[in-house]
Amino acid sequence: MHSIFIDGEAGTTGLLIRDTLDQLPDLTVVSIAASERKQAAAKLALMAEVDLVVLCLHDDAAKESVAMVNSLPGKRPKIVDASTAHRTDPDWVYGFAELCEGQAKSIAQASRVANPGCYATGAIALLRPLIDAGLIPVDFPLSLPSVSGYSGGGRAMIEAYQAGTAALFESYALGLSHKHIPEIMHCTGLTTRPLFVPSVGNFKQGMIVQIPLHLSLLPGGVTAHDLHDALLAHYALTNHATDPCVRVMPPTDDLKLDATALNDTNLMELRVFSNTNHGHAVLMARLDNLGKGASGAAVQNIRLMLTNTT
Repeated sequence: MHSIFIDGEAGTTGLLIRDTLDQLPDLTVVSIAASERKQAAAKLALMAEVDLVVLCLHDDAAKESVAMVNSLPGKRPKIVDASTAHRTDPDWVYGFAELCEGQAKSIAQASRVANPGCYATGAIALLRPLIDAGLIPVDFPLSLPSVSGYSGGGRAMIEAYQAGTAALFESYALGLSHKHIPEIMHCTGLTTRPLFVPSVGNFKQGMIVQIPLHLSLLPGGVTAHDLHDALLAHYALTNHATDPCVRVMPPTDDLKLDATALNDTNLMELRVFSNTNHGHAVLMARLDNLGKGASGAAVQNIRLMLTNTT
Protein backbone atom coordinates (compact mmCIF):
# COMPACT_ATOMS: atom_id res chain seq x y z
CA MET A 1 0.00 0.00 0.00
CA HIS A 2 1.41 3.37 -1.05
CA SER A 3 0.36 6.66 0.52
CA ILE A 4 -0.19 9.96 -1.32
CA PHE A 5 -0.76 13.54 -0.21
CA ILE A 6 -2.44 15.94 -2.66
CA ASP A 7 -1.33 19.49 -1.92
CA GLY A 8 -4.21 21.50 -3.36
CA GLU A 9 -6.80 18.72 -3.13
CA ALA A 10 -9.73 21.17 -3.06
CA GLY A 11 -9.20 22.37 -6.65
CA THR A 12 -10.72 20.81 -9.78
CA THR A 13 -7.69 18.70 -10.70
CA GLY A 14 -7.00 17.71 -7.11
CA LEU A 15 -10.57 16.52 -6.55
CA LEU A 16 -10.52 14.42 -9.71
CA ILE A 17 -7.17 12.86 -8.82
CA ARG A 18 -8.55 12.05 -5.37
CA ASP A 19 -11.70 10.47 -6.82
CA THR A 20 -9.65 8.23 -9.12
CA LEU A 21 -7.09 7.23 -6.50
CA ASP A 22 -9.83 6.31 -4.05
CA GLN A 23 -10.86 3.55 -6.48
CA LEU A 24 -7.38 1.96 -6.54
CA PRO A 25 -6.88 -0.67 -3.82
CA ASP A 26 -3.08 -0.34 -3.65
CA LEU A 27 -3.01 3.45 -3.13
CA THR A 28 -4.33 5.53 -0.23
CA VAL A 29 -4.73 9.30 -0.05
CA VAL A 30 -3.82 11.14 3.14
CA SER A 31 -5.69 14.43 3.55
CA ILE A 32 -4.90 17.53 5.55
CA ALA A 33 -7.57 19.21 7.65
CA ALA A 34 -9.08 22.25 5.94
CA SER A 35 -7.99 24.44 8.86
CA GLU A 36 -4.35 23.38 8.39
CA ARG A 37 -3.98 23.71 4.61
CA LYS A 38 -1.99 26.92 4.90
CA GLN A 39 0.07 25.80 7.87
CA ALA A 40 3.56 24.89 6.68
CA ALA A 41 4.37 22.70 9.68
CA ALA A 42 1.22 20.60 9.22
CA LYS A 43 1.90 20.10 5.52
CA LEU A 44 5.54 19.24 6.16
CA ALA A 45 4.53 16.60 8.70
CA LEU A 46 2.24 14.93 6.15
CA MET A 47 4.86 15.12 3.41
CA ALA A 48 7.32 13.31 5.67
CA GLU A 49 4.94 10.37 6.07
CA VAL A 50 3.84 9.66 2.49
CA ASP A 51 5.42 8.01 -0.52
CA LEU A 52 4.35 10.65 -3.05
CA VAL A 53 3.12 14.24 -3.07
CA VAL A 54 0.91 15.63 -5.86
CA LEU A 55 1.03 19.41 -6.32
CA CYS A 56 -2.19 20.98 -7.61
CA LEU A 57 -1.13 24.54 -6.97
CA HIS A 58 -0.19 27.78 -8.70
CA ASP A 59 3.46 27.92 -9.81
CA ASP A 60 4.84 29.92 -6.87
CA ALA A 61 3.05 27.76 -4.32
CA ALA A 62 4.27 24.61 -6.09
CA LYS A 63 7.87 25.83 -5.87
CA GLU A 64 7.39 26.51 -2.16
CA SER A 65 6.07 22.97 -1.61
CA VAL A 66 8.99 21.47 -3.52
CA ALA A 67 11.37 23.42 -1.28
CA MET A 68 9.55 21.98 1.73
CA VAL A 69 9.99 18.43 0.45
CA ASN A 70 13.66 19.12 -0.25
CA SER A 71 14.11 20.28 3.35
CA LEU A 72 13.08 16.90 4.72
CA PRO A 73 15.90 14.79 6.19
CA GLY A 74 16.39 11.23 5.03
CA LYS A 75 13.98 9.64 2.58
CA ARG A 76 11.81 12.16 0.73
CA PRO A 77 8.53 11.52 -1.09
CA LYS A 78 8.34 11.52 -4.84
CA ILE A 79 6.55 14.47 -6.46
CA VAL A 80 4.12 14.88 -9.35
CA ASP A 81 3.71 18.60 -10.08
CA ALA A 82 0.57 19.57 -11.99
CA SER A 83 1.59 23.24 -12.20
CA THR A 84 3.62 24.90 -14.97
CA ALA A 85 6.59 25.46 -12.69
CA HIS A 86 8.83 22.53 -13.70
CA ARG A 87 7.71 21.44 -17.16
CA THR A 88 10.87 22.67 -18.88
CA ASP A 89 13.20 22.01 -15.96
CA PRO A 90 15.93 19.53 -17.01
CA ASP A 91 16.00 18.08 -13.51
CA TRP A 92 12.37 16.96 -13.81
CA VAL A 93 11.01 14.17 -16.01
CA TYR A 94 8.19 15.23 -18.32
CA GLY A 95 5.07 13.24 -17.46
CA PHE A 96 3.81 12.27 -20.91
CA ALA A 97 4.50 8.53 -20.91
CA GLU A 98 3.96 8.21 -24.67
CA LEU A 99 6.36 11.02 -25.58
CA CYS A 100 9.03 8.67 -26.91
CA GLU A 101 10.34 5.16 -26.44
CA GLY A 102 11.63 4.80 -22.89
CA GLN A 103 9.70 7.76 -21.45
CA ALA A 104 7.41 5.56 -19.36
CA LYS A 105 10.48 3.88 -17.85
CA SER A 106 12.02 7.28 -17.10
CA ILE A 107 8.83 8.31 -15.28
CA ALA A 108 8.77 5.04 -13.33
CA GLN A 109 12.32 5.63 -12.13
CA ALA A 110 11.89 9.36 -11.41
CA SER A 111 11.48 11.13 -8.10
CA ARG A 112 10.29 14.38 -9.72
CA VAL A 113 7.74 14.38 -12.56
CA ALA A 114 6.15 17.43 -14.19
CA ASN A 115 2.59 16.71 -15.32
CA PRO A 116 1.90 18.09 -18.83
CA GLY A 117 -0.42 20.96 -19.66
CA CYS A 118 -3.72 20.10 -21.35
CA TYR A 119 -3.23 21.92 -24.66
CA ALA A 120 0.44 20.97 -24.68
CA THR A 121 -0.47 17.29 -24.40
CA GLY A 122 -2.43 17.40 -27.67
CA ALA A 123 0.14 19.52 -29.51
CA ILE A 124 3.13 17.46 -28.40
CA ALA A 125 1.33 14.19 -29.13
CA LEU A 126 0.84 15.30 -32.73
CA LEU A 127 4.15 17.04 -33.35
CA ARG A 128 6.82 15.00 -31.61
CA PRO A 129 6.38 11.85 -33.75
CA LEU A 130 6.27 13.85 -36.98
CA ILE A 131 9.37 15.88 -36.10
CA ASP A 132 11.22 12.73 -35.02
CA ALA A 133 10.26 11.12 -38.36
CA GLY A 134 11.61 14.11 -40.28
CA LEU A 135 8.22 15.00 -41.78
CA ILE A 136 7.96 18.40 -40.09
CA PRO A 137 11.17 20.46 -39.76
CA VAL A 138 11.94 21.91 -36.33
CA ASP A 139 11.95 25.43 -37.77
CA PHE A 140 8.61 25.05 -39.59
CA PRO A 141 6.10 27.84 -38.77
CA LEU A 142 3.02 26.27 -37.20
CA SER A 143 -0.38 27.43 -36.01
CA LEU A 144 -2.30 25.72 -33.20
CA PRO A 145 -5.93 26.89 -33.04
CA SER A 146 -7.52 25.02 -30.15
CA VAL A 147 -10.63 24.89 -28.00
CA SER A 148 -11.33 23.63 -24.51
CA GLY A 149 -14.22 23.33 -22.11
CA TYR A 150 -14.47 25.93 -19.37
CA SER A 151 -13.44 23.60 -16.54
CA GLY A 152 -9.77 24.25 -17.22
CA GLY A 153 -10.09 27.98 -16.64
CA GLY A 154 -10.16 28.06 -12.87
CA ARG A 155 -12.83 28.86 -10.31
CA ALA A 156 -13.80 32.30 -11.64
CA MET A 157 -14.38 31.03 -15.17
CA ILE A 158 -16.27 27.96 -14.00
CA GLU A 159 -18.56 30.08 -11.85
CA ALA A 160 -19.17 32.55 -14.69
CA TYR A 161 -20.19 29.80 -17.10
CA GLN A 162 -22.37 28.06 -14.55
CA ALA A 163 -24.06 31.37 -13.79
CA GLY A 164 -24.67 32.04 -17.48
CA THR A 165 -22.66 35.27 -17.48
CA ALA A 166 -19.71 34.14 -19.62
CA ALA A 167 -19.40 34.34 -23.39
CA LEU A 168 -20.63 31.28 -25.29
CA PHE A 169 -17.31 31.14 -27.15
CA GLU A 170 -14.22 33.18 -26.43
CA SER A 171 -10.66 33.31 -27.77
CA TYR A 172 -8.09 34.31 -25.19
CA ALA A 173 -4.34 34.70 -24.57
CA LEU A 174 -4.26 36.92 -27.65
CA GLY A 175 -1.02 38.46 -26.49
CA LEU A 176 0.34 35.24 -28.08
CA SER A 177 2.46 34.27 -25.10
CA HIS A 178 0.48 31.41 -23.57
CA LYS A 179 2.33 29.52 -20.84
CA HIS A 180 2.13 26.22 -22.74
CA ILE A 181 4.28 27.44 -25.66
CA PRO A 182 7.69 26.93 -23.97
CA GLU A 183 6.56 23.46 -22.90
CA ILE A 184 5.51 22.56 -26.46
CA MET A 185 8.82 23.77 -27.89
CA HIS A 186 10.85 22.06 -25.17
CA CYS A 187 9.24 18.64 -25.71
CA THR A 188 9.08 18.66 -29.51
CA GLY A 189 12.38 20.33 -30.39
CA LEU A 190 10.67 23.16 -32.29
CA THR A 191 12.96 26.14 -32.81
CA THR A 192 10.35 28.43 -34.39
CA ARG A 193 7.73 29.60 -31.92
CA PRO A 194 4.29 28.24 -32.91
CA LEU A 195 1.30 30.58 -33.16
CA PHE A 196 -0.99 29.22 -30.45
CA VAL A 197 -4.55 30.60 -30.28
CA PRO A 198 -6.63 28.93 -27.55
CA SER A 199 -10.35 29.40 -27.02
CA VAL A 200 -13.00 28.27 -24.57
CA GLY A 201 -16.55 27.14 -25.31
CA ASN A 202 -19.72 26.79 -23.29
CA PHE A 203 -19.19 23.14 -22.38
CA LYS A 204 -17.65 21.86 -19.16
CA GLN A 205 -14.86 19.63 -20.40
CA GLY A 206 -13.34 18.30 -23.59
CA MET A 207 -10.64 19.62 -25.91
CA ILE A 208 -9.50 19.71 -29.53
CA VAL A 209 -6.01 20.83 -30.58
CA GLN A 210 -5.62 21.53 -34.31
CA ILE A 211 -2.54 21.98 -36.50
CA PRO A 212 -3.41 23.03 -40.09
CA LEU A 213 -0.79 22.32 -42.75
CA HIS A 214 -0.14 23.28 -46.37
CA LEU A 215 1.42 19.99 -47.49
CA SER A 216 3.22 21.63 -50.41
CA LEU A 217 5.28 23.68 -47.94
CA LEU A 218 6.63 20.59 -46.18
CA PRO A 219 9.91 19.29 -47.66
CA GLY A 220 10.03 15.97 -49.50
CA GLY A 221 6.47 15.71 -50.82
CA VAL A 222 4.90 14.66 -47.53
CA THR A 223 1.36 13.30 -47.82
CA ALA A 224 -1.44 12.93 -45.31
CA HIS A 225 -0.86 9.17 -45.40
CA ASP A 226 2.77 9.74 -44.40
CA LEU A 227 1.65 11.79 -41.41
CA HIS A 228 -0.90 9.19 -40.31
CA ASP A 229 1.57 6.30 -40.71
CA ALA A 230 4.25 8.11 -38.70
CA LEU A 231 1.82 8.71 -35.84
CA LEU A 232 0.70 5.09 -35.99
CA ALA A 233 4.28 3.79 -35.88
CA HIS A 234 5.24 6.05 -32.99
CA TYR A 235 2.39 5.03 -30.72
CA ALA A 236 2.75 1.37 -31.59
CA LEU A 237 6.10 1.67 -29.77
CA THR A 238 5.23 4.01 -26.91
CA ASN A 239 1.70 2.99 -25.89
CA HIS A 240 1.47 0.64 -22.94
CA ALA A 241 0.10 -2.72 -24.01
CA THR A 242 -2.10 -3.06 -20.93
CA ASP A 243 -3.65 0.40 -21.19
CA PRO A 244 -3.11 2.24 -24.50
CA CYS A 245 -4.09 5.84 -23.84
CA VAL A 246 -3.24 7.34 -27.25
CA ARG A 247 -5.15 6.12 -30.29
CA VAL A 248 -4.31 7.00 -33.89
CA MET A 249 -7.61 6.95 -35.76
CA PRO A 250 -8.78 7.45 -39.35
CA PRO A 251 -10.84 10.53 -40.25
CA THR A 252 -14.44 10.38 -39.08
CA ASP A 253 -17.01 9.34 -41.68
CA ASP A 254 -18.97 12.58 -41.36
CA LEU A 255 -15.80 14.74 -41.23
CA LYS A 256 -16.87 16.18 -37.89
CA LEU A 257 -15.27 15.94 -34.45
CA ASP A 258 -17.09 16.34 -31.14
CA ALA A 259 -14.77 17.91 -28.55
CA THR A 260 -16.59 16.20 -25.67
CA ALA A 261 -16.61 12.59 -26.87
CA LEU A 262 -13.71 11.45 -24.64
CA ASN A 263 -14.88 13.13 -21.46
CA ASP A 264 -14.23 11.23 -18.20
CA THR A 265 -11.54 9.07 -19.82
CA ASN A 266 -7.74 9.10 -19.97
CA LEU A 267 -7.83 8.62 -23.75
CA MET A 268 -6.56 10.82 -26.55
CA GLU A 269 -7.38 10.34 -30.23
CA LEU A 270 -5.15 11.62 -33.03
CA ARG A 271 -6.39 12.05 -36.61
CA VAL A 272 -5.21 13.48 -39.91
CA PHE A 273 -7.94 15.06 -42.04
CA SER A 274 -6.95 16.10 -45.55
CA ASN A 275 -8.02 17.34 -48.98
CA THR A 276 -5.67 16.08 -51.68
CA ASN A 277 -7.10 18.41 -54.34
CA HIS A 278 -6.06 21.44 -52.34
CA GLY A 279 -2.95 19.96 -50.72
CA HIS A 280 -4.30 20.69 -47.26
CA ALA A 281 -4.21 18.66 -44.05
CA VAL A 282 -5.16 19.31 -40.45
CA LEU A 283 -3.81 17.33 -37.52
CA MET A 284 -6.38 16.87 -34.76
CA ALA A 285 -5.96 15.76 -31.17
CA ARG A 286 -9.07 15.14 -29.09
CA LEU A 287 -8.89 14.58 -25.32
CA ASP A 288 -10.56 15.42 -22.04
CA ASN A 289 -8.79 18.48 -20.68
CA LEU A 290 -9.46 17.11 -17.18
CA GLY A 291 -8.47 13.55 -18.14
CA LYS A 292 -5.40 12.93 -20.26
CA GLY A 293 -4.95 16.71 -20.10
CA ALA A 294 -4.74 16.86 -16.29
CA SER A 295 -5.88 14.42 -13.59
CA GLY A 296 -5.86 11.32 -15.81
CA ALA A 297 -2.25 11.93 -16.81
CA ALA A 298 -1.34 12.57 -13.17
CA VAL A 299 -2.82 9.25 -12.05
CA GLN A 300 -1.06 7.49 -14.93
CA ASN A 301 2.23 8.98 -13.73
CA ILE A 302 1.52 8.15 -10.09
CA ARG A 303 0.89 4.51 -10.95
CA LEU A 304 4.10 4.34 -12.97
CA MET A 305 6.13 5.90 -10.15
CA LEU A 306 4.65 3.82 -7.33
CA THR A 307 3.53 0.53 -8.83
CA ASN A 308 5.37 0.54 -12.18
CA THR A 309 2.14 -0.25 -14.04
CA THR A 310 -0.35 1.68 -16.16
